[in-house]
Amino acid sequence: MSNPSTPSGSVATLVIVAHPDLESSRINKRLAAELERRGNVTIHRLYETYPDEKIDVAREQALLTSHDRIVFQFPLFWYSSPSLLKKWMDDVLELGFAHGRGGDKLNGKELLIATSSGGAENMYQAGGFHNYSYSELLRPFQQTANLAGMIYLSPFVVGGIREVTDEQLEKYAADYADYVEGQPALSRTRG
Repeated sequence: MSNPSTPSGSVATLVIVAHPDLESSRINKRLAAELERRGNVTIHRLYETYPDEKIDVAREQALLTSHDRIVFQFPLFWYSSPSLLKKWMDDVLELGFAHGRGGDKLNGKELLIATSSGGAENMYQAGGFHNYSYSELLRPFQQTANLAGMIYLSPFVVGGIREVTDEQLEKYAADYADYVEGQPALSRTRG
C-alpha cells in the first residue's frame, strides 16, 4: 500500500483496489498507476494485502476514518465486485461502525465507485445485452453509502475494455485521476 502525504487543503482519499490479478490487468493496473504516479492519494491493494482473505478489521476501519473520500476500484465481475471486496465490506462495515447505533464513523465521507467491464456502454441499458445500466447494477454500493451516511459520487466506468486503445487508456487514466482528486470530469463513463 502506498501512503503518500496529502497536500494541505485537499481531500484525503483512499483508493481500495480490488482486482484479483492486478498485474495482468491492463485497465485497472493503469488507472491505479496514474493515481500512484501523482502521489495525492493512498492506494490500498486488497488482494496483495490479504492473499489469505483474513482481513484486519481494526486496520481497515482506521484507514477509513482517516480519509474523507473512499474509492472502490474494481473490474465488474458477474454484475458486482470481486469476492474479496464483498468480504471486506461484510467484515469492515459492521454494525456499530458504519451503521446502526454508534455506527456513524463514515457519515459525511464520499464514496466513489470506479469500475471496468468488457461490454461497451450501450450493452448496459434497457434492451441491451446486459439489460441494466451501470447505475442500476451499482445500486447496492449506492445503498451502502446511504446506510452509512456517506455521499455517493457518480461512478467512473470504463467499458469495452478489450477495444480501448493505448491512447484512450492514457486519457481515461488522466480523467480518472482528476476525478478521484476532486477535479470534475465531463463524463464518468468511458467506452
